[in-house]
Amino acid sequence: MHEQVDGGFGAWYRRHRWWADPIGMALLAVVMAALGFRGIWGPFSILPTDVSPWWALVLTLPACALALAKRRMPWTVLALVTLLFVIDLLTVGGIGTVLVLLDVLWTAAFLAGEQGRRVLLVLLGAATVALFLAALLFADVPFAVAFLIGVQFGAIFGTDYWWAVAVSQAHELAELHRQRAEDAAAVADRDRAEAVQRERETMARELHDVVAGHVMAMAIRAEAALSTAPDRTKDREALQAVRDAGLDAHGALRSMISVLRRGDGSLAPTPRWADLGGIVQEAERAGLVVRLSADDFGGLATAAEQAVVRIVREALTNCIRHAGGADVDVVIEQVDAEVRVRVRSRGGVASAAAAHGDDGWGLQMLRERVDTLGGTFSAGPTADGWAVEGRIPIEVRV
Repeated sequence: MHEQVDGGFGAWYRRHRWWADPIGMALLAVVMAALGFRGIWGPFSILPTDVSPWWALVLTLPACALALAKRRMPWTVLALVTLLFVIDLLTVGGIGTVLVLLDVLWTAAFLAGEQGRRVLLVLLGAATVALFLAALLFADVPFAVAFLIGVQFGAIFGTDYWWAVAVSQAHELAELHRQRAEDAAAVADRDRAEAVQRERETMARELHDVVAGHVMAMAIRAEAALSTAPDRTKDREALQAVRDAGLDAHGALRSMISVLRRGDGSLAPTPRWADLGGIVQEAERAGLVVRLSADDFGGLATAAEQAVVRIVREALTNCIRHAGGADVDVVIEQVDAEVRVRVRSRGGVASAAAAHGDDGWGLQMLRERVDTLGGTFSAGPTADGWAVEGRIPIEVRV
């Protein structure tokens, strides 16, 4: 219960201290006057006789009123309160203006920047020396007392200054750590978002390169079988091809689901140079007439090799969809420091299944892949068909 009360009062005080402190100091000044506190700066008084301690309120209460604006105008309030303190120093010698001056000095040092704090430190040092010299030269006190007055003033106001600077720097350090933590969290969120995006792109490529290709092959082979007269042998061959494509698609999907659910296993193997023959045979089984001409690239980088094979596979798949029965030339050769792959089709008839295509996603992903490797990619119609070409540096930038 006490902790709750203390916590509630502390929160209230932090919200209202801008006016609670001056009111508290004013009440304390009244109590000090009632108890007779005066003449604490007696050696500096220019009055011929002692005056009532209640006269100290004439200077303390205006100082407390000025302290209400200490956060909005710290330097102005500090200058005016300092003036009231000097007047009090030379007259009544009360304690109220000292307390208010300590409070507004703390606020000014807390809010000041680095340059402002240096100015305050210089002024504080100058005031300490001035008070010592004034006590030594104008007050009837020995050197030891004058020195003690200067030391006390410097110690009291110096401690107030260093306390304010320490609290301000602690707040600045906490703010710096908070900002760094937010920046680190933002970087981590961005990295996670980028990692998720990369994973999505990888899954999209795998779905397109493996699953979508197999599913489209099943549709095309089924369409071809349905468009001809019933023939037991050809129909069974078509069913065999549809089954094989379905099993391949099923295996690829299972491997992808395993990766997504448990994080283990691996995606379908990436295509390599040795897979070119099988890709061409699949295209020929789908009705294309393919002529493959490929140079020997024994030292081709893995990324470039995979890109070349993917270009060939995507181009032949598009031929099956949009130019069934076409003649297709596949040429892979070295041109200077690049490997060039060109797939050109002539003739052919579009399949009805082509209406359910991928709206050019495959070519777009190929273009992005080739651009990433520092190459160039193009695809478009020719006079008698379609051509796809990619140029990839042999020494790719990975």
